Amino acid sequence: MAKGNFQPALKNVLVHEGGFTDDPRDPGNWTGGKRGVGVLKGTKKGISAAAFPHLDIKALNDNQIADIYHGKYWVPIRGDELPAGVDLSTWDYGVNSGVSRSAKDLQRVLGVNVDGRIGPATILAAKAANPRVVIKGHCAKRLGFLQSLAIWQTYKSGWARRVAGVEAKALSWVSTKAQLEQDAKDAAGKAVSQGVGAGGTVSVGTADQVNGLSGLPIGFVIAGVVIVAGIFIIRTVINAQRAQALSAVAKEA
Repeated sequence: MAKGNFQPALKNVLVHEGGFTDDPRDPGNWTGGKRGVGVLKGTKKGISAAAFPHLDIKALNDNQIADIYHGKYWVPIRGDELPAGVDLSTWDYGVNSGVSRSAKDLQRVLGVNVDGRIGPATILAAKAANPRVVIKGHCAKRLGFLQSLAIWQTYKSGWARRVAGVEAKALSWVSTKAQLEQDAKDAAGKAVSQGVGAGGTVSVGTADQVNGLSGLPIGFVIAGVVIVAGIFIIRTVINAQRAQALSAVAKEA
């Protein structure tokens, strides 16, 4: 049925997809694709009611799930033709947030026409590019999209952990042990510096920010400081998760 890296990619995506869930806060669990709309049918190993409203989600078996992943996601992203690692980052993003959105962000990273359809030009550009650069750029854009969603605050920890894990695994397919160790070190360094930045924003940096916003009501000033600190904290967590995932794959390399 499948060629290329489909089987290891499927194994990786199932690491991040749990069993059956029908959390009403997740719009993916509703047949209407929006919270409270349609029928709450749930999600099983990443196969959601929003994407497949006609299926009995809870009754799906492993073979059916593999067939769905291959036909609905792997084939459209042309996984057998994309370079190793890029196939995983593109596919997992497509599974999680839609094939077209993943394709568009891949095309943006590659600098080709953005139409949401992976065709010959996208494949050629992907093969000519440095896969490590493409994987990192693509995962960064994916994370940026997730942060733009209204439910980011609810699922941010799990989502960021998943993207970190996918990035690390994809990089492990195209990197040396030394490169992975350096990637982990770089991510850890960013986490530390951003953690210091968060602390500095709230303490030492507060005076500078207050001076810069002196014409505003104190409530706006405090809110601004908290927002800046919050951004640093989120970035700290994201890079800490990246460092942990990269360190894990480096040990296995």
